[in-house]
Amino acid sequence: MIPATSARSHHRAFSASPGPCSPSVPSAWRGAAMVVAAAAVGAIAWCGHPLALPLACTFPTLWAFAQSRLASAAVSAAYFLGASRALPQGVVNFYGTDLGVGIALWIGAAAAFVLVHTVLWRRRPGWERALCFGLAAILMSVPPFGIVGWAQPITAAGILFPGWGWWGAATTAAILLTMTTGKWPIAAIVAGCFWAWSAAHWTLPSQPDGWIGLDTTLGSALGRAPDLAQSQALLQRVREAGATGARVVVLPESAAGLLTPTTSGFWMDGLRGSDSTVIAGAAIVDREGYDNAMMEISAGRARRLYGERMPVPVSMWQPWLAWTGQGGGAKATLFANPVVESAGRRVGPLICYEQLLVWPVLQSMLYSPDVLVAVGNDWWTTGTNVLAIQRASTEAWARLFGMPLVLSFNT
Repeated sequence: MIPATSARSHHRAFSASPGPCSPSVPSAWRGAAMVVAAAAVGAIAWCGHPLALPLACTFPTLWAFAQSRLASAAVSAAYFLGASRALPQGVVNFYGTDLGVGIALWIGAAAAFVLVHTVLWRRRPGWERALCFGLAAILMSVPPFGIVGWAQPITAAGILFPGWGWWGAATTAAILLTMTTGKWPIAAIVAGCFWAWSAAHWTLPSQPDGWIGLDTTLGSALGRAPDLAQSQALLQRVREAGATGARVVVLPESAAGLLTPTTSGFWMDGLRGSDSTVIAGAAIVDREGYDNAMMEISAGRARRLYGERMPVPVSMWQPWLAWTGQGGGAKATLFANPVVESAGRRVGPLICYEQLLVWPVLQSMLYSPDVLVAVGNDWWTTGTNVLAIQRASTEAWARLFGMPLVLSFNT
């Protein structure tokens, strides 16, 4: 016969061990399911179709109802990695390196997003947790964390509330905050209704009269080296567009190559007898590095129109070179020239990487531009959905503010 005290000890030991009835088992399954759901949300919301963007509004709920800080980190990582899943292949295309380097940069880019959302996660439900999510969203939308602040759910505002402008952005922010509380089903229903209405009535942003963006398919050759035949072909396309009534022709990032007096002279001479103005990407080099810029060129002059506020980190923006006195790399002006004047219109300019971020476009919108102009040299995105995401994000912002949009990309 087992003594009573031994029986009680045996019973406690047995009941404490994991088993079919242990709450840790369903808890683990729930955590795994939330991580899988977060990855799916990131991948689908950021598939490159603008109408998919509102699905990102479910991320705050998955983050908020994670069971621990570690679980919130896993959910945040899954969402960000799912949204940015094209990065490793893009790195391979750009650098011609192996996939391991791409994966390392992919994980490194996710680190800031995961860190911010993990530190600000709160176990206790309520508006404190909602406000912490809001703080995380703000931190990931402005420098320094915002430099890698991709996949921000606030981008869905342009799909949910097209034409609402800042009111639409504020309403979307309120929905995102509510999604972290116990009232998330109400917020989800409201967002779902506006999403359905938008899907049924969705139209792409219009182009302003007399403005046209030309896409090119010149691959990595665009802007890499002086190429007279390439420049002549681009100039011919510009003249043909002008003959059909285009007053402003937008060409992709790097289309004018390295800006020199010879390059400027070629374009100004080529535009003589034409009323067209060209906005084209170019690199302006000095002792400290180079400015990834938009140029405005006409028959009478060529001038720097816009310098990119946030070039691609690592591949273009390399601040450590300046810190070590080596110089080189693209300059990041961060908050400079959010709006520029061209052909009598106020232009909100966005070059390539800036289309994936939040603060450049919202900073431009603070100055009420007349048109949004977005360009890119996206040859390195072959086999990925990066270019589609850039287009979808820019179209969403343009629709939010009822803004005409001109796009021009090289692939």
